[in-house]
Formats: sequence, C-alpha cells, structure tokens
Amino acid sequence: MVRALERRSGAVRRVRAWRGTRTIDFEVAAINKIVVGLGNPGEQYRETRHNIGWMVLDRLADRAGWGGRGRNRDASAVTGGRFRGLDLELVKPQTFMNESGLAVRKVLARERAPLTEMLVVVDDFALPFGKLRFREGGGPGGHNGLRSIIDELGSEAFSRLRIGIGAPGRGFADHVLSKFEPDERKRLDELLDAAADAVEGWARDGTNKAATRFNAFELRAGDEERIAPAGEVDGPPGLDGIRRTRTGWRRVLSRKGSDADDPGSRP
Repeated sequence: MVRALERRSGAVRRVRAWRGTRTIDFEVAAINKIVVGLGNPGEQYRETRHNIGWMVLDRLADRAGWGGRGRNRDASAVTGGRFRGLDLELVKPQTFMNESGLAVRKVLARERAPLTEMLVVVDDFALPFGKLRFREGGGPGGHNGLRSIIDELGSEAFSRLRIGIGAPGRGFADHVLSKFEPDERKRLDELLDAAADAVEGWARDGTNKAATRFNAFELRAGDEERIAPAGEVDGPPGLDGIRRTRTGWRRVLSRKGSDADDPGSRP
C-alpha cells in the first residue's frame, strides 16, 4: 500500500492510498502540535518572569479567539483547535514549575503524540531580556521545569523555545519570581508577539527553520523611542491603525487600556 495524499480537517486526517489498482480512502486522528508553556499557578506568580511561557500561550490563545475557553484536564489548563491551518493544543501545567513533567507526561499519553510534535516554551535567565532561542533537544540548562519534564519522559528529545528574561542581579530564585522592570514592561508586548510568531513558525515549518528565522531576533533597546515614521520598523501606527515590526505588519487594538497588536497582512 502506498500513501499518496494526506489532508487534515479539524481533528481528522484524511488519507488516500493505493493497493494495486484499488483506491482506498480512510480517516485517522490528526496529531495536534502540542505547545507547553511553563509557569506557576496563582495570582502572585501571574506576571513574573518565570511565567513568560504562560504569557506566550495566552497571546496565542487571544490571536485564535480561544481566550477564556480552556478547560482543566490532565493536571493542565488546556485549550486549542484549528488556527491558520494548524491543529494546536496549548497546555499550561498546573502542577507548579518543579513538577511540570507530571502534567506533560499525562498530556502526551492522552494525545498519543510523539515528542517531535511538542514544543516547550520556557524562560531563560542565561539569555538577555528579549532574546529568543530555539533548541532541538538538550539538557535542562538549570531550569527545574525542563528538568522535571526530562526526568518524567526519560528523554531530552523534544524542542524548546527559550525566552530571555535577563541575568539575575540577585539570587536566581528571587530573579525568576520577580516582575519585569518598567523599561522591560514597555517592550513586553513586542516580545510576546515575536515569541507567538516563533511558535507559529515552529508549528508550520519545524524547529530548524524556526530557529533560522527567530534565533536572530533582536528586541529594540529599552531606551529607544519610536521615532521612525509610520510604515517603518518600530514606527508608530499609521492612520489605518497598522504598524510595522521586525516580524511583520500588525494592527493595533485597544485592550484594557493598553495597545495590543493583532497580526495581520498589510492591506
């Protein structure tokens, strides 16, 4: 039997195959791209550096219109569906950071998904604030959440997107559980947008291509003003409400008193 065509529709993958001169059509469950954001549950941790993985997933959920529609299962807050031709499942473990692997193992078992279909989004104090770094496999790098996942799965063979939160000027624990400084908060929306773009790139093109595109990403410096004219990178939005960033054109939307960018194509 030779497979000739695969098409996805919702949670189903339609496959056409040939056995000799006979054509056979059948359906199998589609494998979701599983995106795990690491963080800690609880209001006191909501805007801390250690929870930037959750922030990225929230940005993706907002883009897809899934915000507030998740459910709790397998020790995780889970949401997902079909978005821009991708079957995504967004997972936020609720086990606290040091036991993230318990939730990840349950999700993978339920989905029967190989590790190649999973991306872990995680903070990294070894990277400057705003830096993105894809890596395919490797050790925990001092991160307890990654260490828990590796221990539970017995494997390091999964992709991760590390997001730089800056080097600690104090103890490591105090740093990762602290909130972002004012100049960082001014640029946080841009960083979350770039990281969400990077996750989409991974889901569509794989880790290596996403790394080629996004590992070179540079967040604008904290003391720079947006003095570029409308239509230029880091310039203000034009009269149509669209501004240009390093990762594409974005329409500026008002949300809770602040500007949030919605990805869109240039008209």
